[in-house]
Amino acid sequence: MNRRRTPRSVSAEDLLTTLQSLTARARREVEFHQARVELAQALQRDMLPATLPALPGLQSAARYAPARDGLDIGGDWYDGFAMADGAVGFAIGDVQGHDVEAAAFMGQVRIAMRAIAGTVSDPGEVLGRTNDLLLSVDSGLFATCTFLRLDPRSWELCSARAGHVASVWATVDGRSGVTEDPGGLPLGIQTGERYPVTRRTLHTEGAIVLLTDGVVEGPSLLIEEGLERVRRLVAAHVGAGADQLADGVLGAAELTGHEDDAAVLVLRHAPARGR
Repeated sequence: MNRRRTPRSVSAEDLLTTLQSLTARARREVEFHQARVELAQALQRDMLPATLPALPGLQSAARYAPARDGLDIGGDWYDGFAMADGAVGFAIGDVQGHDVEAAAFMGQVRIAMRAIAGTVSDPGEVLGRTNDLLLSVDSGLFATCTFLRLDPRSWELCSARAGHVASVWATVDGRSGVTEDPGGLPLGIQTGERYPVTRRTLHTEGAIVLLTDGVVEGPSLLIEEGLERVRRLVAAHVGAGADQLADGVLGAAELTGHEDDAAVLVLRHAPARGR
């Protein structure tokens, strides 16, 4: 037999007290979430380089956008540093996941790569030694990466790729392309992996753009379509500065529907006018 419950009258004071309690709890939750986001963003900023190497005739720019879910901590990263032989090394990579563990592993990759590139000039060997070192710590994580060595005397680019997304390039004479160089497995998967080296020239007023898959792939966009979109964008604006190119390419990431983090690294050969 069902019994009907007699509605209980609630006073205005009771309603006000309940509303105040719910409001206070909601405010605490918002403040807690905001604190977590601010902490995550501060950690991310500290894990990425504050500046990139400055060279006469070289414009470089990098951008990073956090993931749209989780703690806003990502495994995407970029770096640039001087090498022992007078060249400059640039890298971009993606640790799978976007949590504190992924960010910590990303820091390990950066530190290992910088240390190894201080004694080794061949990009393939840099990736190979970094891979073996990461496997020795047995973290269970892996990362994709592209490493470039730029010789400022000849503007030769030597690159090696560890399972990473293709790069995009363009020159002022109208040429452009998407380049998926031969490469090896991502870092942290197999000991003794080999990473072949590809050589090309960074042409005067030309640019090369390195990126992570969060820029070009998502639920609403295939990676091939995303890369083609970036190629057209870079080809149309290659005469602009590196900062403008980086902003434009990162803006393209908003069109993928991807919730992953995203990173962009632009290198542009721009000699001083009148020289």
